[in-house]
Order: sequence, then C-alpha cells, then structure tokens
Amino acid sequence: MKARKAEDLRSLTTEELETFLADAEESITRLRFQRTLGQLDNTASLKTIRKDIARMKTILHQRKNTSN
Repeated sequence: MKARKAEDLRSLTTEELETFLADAEESITRLRFQRTLGQLDNTASLKTIRKDIARMKTILHQRKNTSN
C-alpha cells in the first residue's frame, strides 16, 4: 500500500477526506485483526495506514481552525 501525499489529500473536499478517513480507520481495524490471527503478510501496511490517518486528521483539523 502506497502512502498518500499531503498535497493530494489537501486537494480533496472535506467530505471526500472524511470518507477516506473512515475507510482507512476501518481498514486498519481489519489489518490489526489479521495481525493478531497471524494472517497479515505485510506488517508495514499498518504503519502506512496509521500515518495516512494522521495526515487526514491533521488536514481536517487545519480546515476546522481556519474556518472559525
């Protein structure tokens, strides 16, 4: 899984970003279960998704603060 760049995420609308965030959080939950069960082959994907989630939350937080 390739990490998303902040530039690409900033070009999305807030609704799209929230959708991607929800999908990423759901995906990381599935990957954590797979890791627990010993079925996860690429453990680096957890780190990539976790960083993507952090980027998305940061951008959403910045948008929230600038709109106030």
